[in-house]
Amino acid sequence: MRKVNTPIYIIEEPRLRRNLQLIADVARRADVEIILAFKAFALWKTFPIFREYIRSTTASSLSEARLAYEEFGEKAHTYSPAYTDWEFDEIVRCSSHLTFNSLSQYERLHGRVGGGVSIGIRVNPGYSEVATALYNPCAPGTRFGVTADKLPGQLPSDIEGFHCHCHCESGADVLERTLGHIEEKFARWFPQLKWLNLGGGHLMTRKDYDVELLIRVLKGLHDRYPWLKIILEPGSAFAWQTGPLVSHVVDIVEDKGIRTAILDVSFTCHMPDCLEMPYMPEVRGAKIVSQPPSSGNQTPPPSEGLGEAFVYRLGGNSCLSGDFMGYWQFDHELQVGEEVIFEDMIHYTTVKTNTFNGISHPAIGMLHSDGSLEILRQFTYDDYRSRMD
Repeated sequence: MRKVNTPIYIIEEPRLRRNLQLIADVARRADVEIILAFKAFALWKTFPIFREYIRSTTASSLSEARLAYEEFGEKAHTYSPAYTDWEFDEIVRCSSHLTFNSLSQYERLHGRVGGGVSIGIRVNPGYSEVATALYNPCAPGTRFGVTADKLPGQLPSDIEGFHCHCHCESGADVLERTLGHIEEKFARWFPQLKWLNLGGGHLMTRKDYDVELLIRVLKGLHDRYPWLKIILEPGSAFAWQTGPLVSHVVDIVEDKGIRTAILDVSFTCHMPDCLEMPYMPEVRGAKIVSQPPSSGNQTPPPSEGLGEAFVYRLGGNSCLSGDFMGYWQFDHELQVGEEVIFEDMIHYTTVKTNTFNGISHPAIGMLHSDGSLEILRQFTYDDYRSRMD
């Protein structure tokens, strides 16, 4: 990859197409529809590529629904935990499917849904294997979906589908186990439905994902309920491992034997999932180590394959004290100006960036199959200022 002088997210077209081809193949072989969740990836300048492989997208807000209709070119499968009255009619205009989170919202608003829009209800089976509470939609006290004990025996005639989201970067085995709970709780209503949306979190493009098991599980579901259209709406799977965030060392500071490389990007502004999840991203040419070096000793015993060890905490350039992560071990002493490349930074990070402290977003680029780098967007002071207009 060529060197760049500015912080930049780089999405690599060949990797994106590889993911899209795998997803399209799963959809064809399993006879399901797989659509893109904007909450994980919404780089609309890449939509012409997506349209070669998928037909629809999913939205959770008016802005996402408009993006689907106006930029992707198809109305959205829309779900929101709570539709606001002043946005609702415009959301309906931009939606082909509209899922209510609660029966109370359905009762208040379904009369405003015009013909041609398929109405659904989000259901909650009370089962999820998501370990991180922040991402678990079925945790006790959850605000998501209707449990089976609250559904009437006969659904209203305009409810055509159930939406159920229980996963986060999960495997096919998790889906198989989760389906057991979904069917146990909700299969009695399936004869009244036309479609079943199994939500997102199906990380089918991860190397160790069992794609063949996924296809078998979905085919089995079809065999049991052949009248149901099955929909999956992953987000991360589309952009998984499709490109890095390139940053640069701006300064190196040291305190109590901990050496911090301050970068021209911010975990708080540009990689918030690292702090929320939390997880340690992979850094090209470095190895994650669990402990800082001993006080006053910046060269602990080397790790296999790295030669002489240099351990750094990586710090962002915001004023938030906790805008750092550590520790990474490099095979050389970092220098001001050199690149530090965070791998796999296209899904979620690009949609969650912010301009806290007035820090600019990194640029966004696409590395094409011919090796050319196209700059899709660069950000300026006007982007920061416009947030306050």
